[in-house]
Amino acid sequence: MRVLQRLAEGALGLLVRWLFALMRVLGPDRGPRIGGAVARALGPLTPAHRIGRENIRAAFPGLPEAERRRILREAWDNLGRTACEYVHMDAIWDFDLARPGAGRIEASPEVIARYGALRDRKGPALVFAAHLANWELPAVAAAKHGIRAAILYRTPNIAPVAREILRLRRETMGTLIPAGITAPLRMVSALEQGMVVGMLVDQRFGRGPRVPFLGRPAAANPLIAELARRFDCPVHGTRAIRLPGGRFRLELTEALDLPRDAEGKVDVAAATAAINRVVEGWVREHPGQWLWMHRRWR
Repeated sequence: MRVLQRLAEGALGLLVRWLFALMRVLGPDRGPRIGGAVARALGPLTPAHRIGRENIRAAFPGLPEAERRRILREAWDNLGRTACEYVHMDAIWDFDLARPGAGRIEASPEVIARYGALRDRKGPALVFAAHLANWELPAVAAAKHGIRAAILYRTPNIAPVAREILRLRRETMGTLIPAGITAPLRMVSALEQGMVVGMLVDQRFGRGPRVPFLGRPAAANPLIAELARRFDCPVHGTRAIRLPGGRFRLELTEALDLPRDAEGKVDVAAATAAINRVVEGWVREHPGQWLWMHRRWR
């Protein structure tokens, strides 16, 4: 049985490498367009489509059904494009500080200044993001701006796929911390070294506090808030916004003014809720760019 499993995983790994090679040949424009079209066609055939439809209905109860369908269709398109953009991060990232609006990536002068401040500051900082647009881009942006960053990531369950994606991430990102039992300790170590530590915070975390999110209580990951309480360091939010023509706008918030308890320390539950309010605002602004097809609420 184990031999068959290894053979199956090996075959899948070869298929993934072949698909990534095909995406390279197709290029950073045509490849993601095809990926979006395939996801729009096949996504509705999967059980995840029903989950996404139910989530959108609960989040936007007053929205016409046709608009809900449009949001879910756009979400599938975004997922397909994001998957096909993995192999093109170097081509997609063409930001030029001398011409900040000329390429695929754009950012306001205020955001550029915040990236510079994170790069030059002494001491640790925390950054949270969400599964919006191409959610790999904020980590790429940190590395390209020279920020000493450590990024928490989830390892795919299938080993050959995990190795291929990890190889691609290593080419464009900073220090990578795989999610798991040792991840919090490694994040603490990075913060003790004065690094910027980032993670995605918008998926369900069963052991976390329940906070309001898009109209319903949701179990949320409190790790950013717990680390902010321990290190009393700045916490920023970051996101990419997908624009027409294969372009993106990057955003980095000012440091959040997180709630504190009677002792003056960051209140973990209230801070977790505040972070999720920021993410909720992002989702409501561009609902078709969020990953609706997962069980955020249970």
